[in-house]
Amino acid sequence: MLLVAMAKSKTARLADLARRIVTCRRCPRLVKHREAVAVVPPPRYQGQRYWARPLPGFGDPKARVLVVGLAPAAHGGNRTGRMFTGDRSGDWLFRALHEADLANQPTSTHPGDGLRLTGAYITATLRCAPPGNKPLPIEMEGCQPYLLEELALLTEVRVVVALGKIGWDAYLRARRATGQAVPRPLPRFGHAAHAAMPDGVILLGSFHPSQQNTFTGKLTRQMLKAVFVRASRLAARSGRDGSRSRPPR
Repeated sequence: MLLVAMAKSKTARLADLARRIVTCRRCPRLVKHREAVAVVPPPRYQGQRYWARPLPGFGDPKARVLVVGLAPAAHGGNRTGRMFTGDRSGDWLFRALHEADLANQPTSTHPGDGLRLTGAYITATLRCAPPGNKPLPIEMEGCQPYLLEELALLTEVRVVVALGKIGWDAYLRARRATGQAVPRPLPRFGHAAHAAMPDGVILLGSFHPSQQNTFTGKLTRQMLKAVFVRASRLAARSGRDGSRSRPPR
């Protein structure tokens, strides 16, 4: 009964955090951009009502795998109201999560489409779509408290998958901000990079599934799938032996 009560409390606190994120207007440049693109959308989205607000993370409150992305896409999450939903990056991400048994379906089209994440939670460095997908340092700093609160609530996370260098750096900054130890020298981002934190949490790197990377072949579906299969296996192994994950031999 105690475990059930604790789980409900965590779910409620994540829901409260989501409500606070959605009302955020901290960064004037981002507020202006996210609302402006909703007023004049491209022809393929004409007539659709855009979310045009900040996006909270979502997924399993008991997640052992945490995915940290960059930011919502102007005509993806900023349109649909869910991270990595409604754009090509999301098409790649959710297929990989499904192949790694972390999602019940390979697609994410809108918040009511039946998608469920099991053992995984998705968040981002920035909660609003930035112009040109290039957030300013002050904007990332302004969003950091939301990530810190998520990390404090997602106590069962054992593997963090950073989609791109910005997500990688954001997770390391978050650890330092909360007094958690980080390796020295700081681990460098790269696709399939593997860094063990002093407390046993594993940080894995992946190229971001942006069109810039997928259209050029810098990132393939098999490369992305391999990262999430590895993340799932590391998280499961940690759960079986009751310890934090360790790098494979």
